[in-house]
Amino acid sequence: MQALPLEDLKTPALRRLLQDWEDRRRGRDLPARKDFDPADIRYIVGNLSLVEVLRDPLDFRFRIHATNVAERMGFDLTGKMLTALPDQQYAALIRQHYTEAVTLRRPVARYRNRVMTDQHTWHCEVLVLPLSNDGKTVDMLMSAFVWL
Repeated sequence: MQALPLEDLKTPALRRLLQDWEDRRRGRDLPARKDFDPADIRYIVGNLSLVEVLRDPLDFRFRIHATNVAERMGFDLTGKMLTALPDQQYAALIRQHYTEAVTLRRPVARYRNRVMTDQHTWHCEVLVLPLSNDGKTVDMLMSAFVWL
């Protein structure tokens, strides 16, 4: 998983989502989940996961696992912890990406070129956006996944 500067995002949908995130900050450090109406982000919703950030210890639970990603992976993580991902090496990479977004309190993009357990190679961009109910503490992540 390779770091990707936000300005180098190739996919128009991810660039648009990043701009939507910026617009919804409205002077705050971070927007909240309630600032996003699903109808307004219809262009990415099938590739979007909502991930709850748990504390003490830091962990991640999928509130909604992107339907397009679930179909390609062959299983749905909705309601499950990140550790439920069968490929623990891949789960560790995702955990690192999520942890960085939580720690830095800013969007973090990655390029993934990975052979999955089903032997398919995934070439994709992933954008993780931190969300906060109080505008400060990251309590949820939006993770958008687009194949190249």
